Amino acid sequence: MPGTCAVGVVVSRQLSDDTTSNYGARVVVGRGRVKDWFKSYLTGRSYCIIYGGGKTSSTIQVLCSVPQGSVSGPSMFILYTAELAALASKFGVKLYAFADDNQPHVHCDIGDIISSVNALEECITGTAIGQWMSANRLKLNAEKTELMWAGTRYNVANLLCDHDLSVTLGADIVKATDATRVLGVLFTPDLALEKQVTSVSAKCFFQLRQLRRVRRSLDRDSAATLVRAFVTSRIDYGNALLANAPKTWTKKLQRVLNAAARVITGTRKFDSGLSHILHHDRHWLDVPQRVIFKLCMTV
Repeated sequence: MPGTCAVGVVVSRQLSDDTTSNYGARVVVGRGRVKDWFKSYLTGRSYCIIYGGGKTSSTIQVLCSVPQGSVSGPSMFILYTAELAALASKFGVKLYAFADDNQPHVHCDIGDIISSVNALEECITGTAIGQWMSANRLKLNAEKTELMWAGTRYNVANLLCDHDLSVTLGADIVKATDATRVLGVLFTPDLALEKQVTSVSAKCFFQLRQLRRVRRSLDRDSAATLVRAFVTSRIDYGNALLANAPKTWTKKLQRVLNAAARVITGTRKFDSGLSHILHHDRHWLDVPQRVIFKLCMTV
C-alpha cells in the first residue's frame, strides 16, 4: 500500500508526589557571577496572595519550580528541557516541547508503521523521555496523553481498519484519536481545520447569544469591549493557519463577525447596511483579509 504518514503523541507530564527540588537547580549555566545570579533566582523565594483590599495571606516558601509569572521562567524551562530533543533523536523521533507537554512524532512510510510505533514506545517509556522524567521527579500523565496518525484521509482510514495502531505506555494503552488540540487549535488526522472552524463558530455564537440577552443593559462601547473579549479574539487566534482555506470555512467565521456587529449596533439579522456597519462603523476586515493581515504582521 503506497504512501506515507506521520504519527504523533501529545505526552502530558506532571510533578511526582515527592518532588521537592527546584527544577532549575540541575542546569549548569556557568561560573562566578552568572552562576550566582541563577542561584539567587532559584533559591530563597516566597509566595503570598493579596486579597480583600490589602489583606495578605500567610507566606509560603517556594521549594520547587519558579515564581509564577516570572520573566525568566520560560527561558529557564527551555534550559531545563533542552536535552529532551537530543534524547528523542537517538530513536529517530522528532520532538516539540511546550510548558507541560511533549509532542514526539515520527514520519514514516506505510510499510514501516510497526517499527515507528515501537520507536515511539521505547522513546517515551524507555531510555529517553521516561528515564528523563524519572530522573527529574516527573511522571507521565496518561489520562491527558493523546495519539494521532496524520496523513491523507484514505491512508489513515485504511491504517486504522487494518492495524491496531495504539501505543502502549507502561500499563496504559493510548488509542488513536480523531482530533487533537495543539496550542488551542484543533487538528484532525488529515490536518484540516474544519473542526477548528466549527468549534470556534459554535463557541462564538454561544457567547453572542448570552450577550444579546443583556444587550439592553449595556452601552455601545461596553458591548464592543465584550465582543472583542469573547468573540473576535477567538476568531483571530491562530487564524494565520487559514491562509488559502476553502471559502466554506471562512464563511462560517464571517457569519460570526456579521452577528457580532449586529449585537454591538443593536440591528436585526435582515436589516440593511451590514457592510457599512462592518467596514465603516466598526472598521473591521472580513475574515479572509484578517488572515492576510495576520500573516503580514507575523512574517
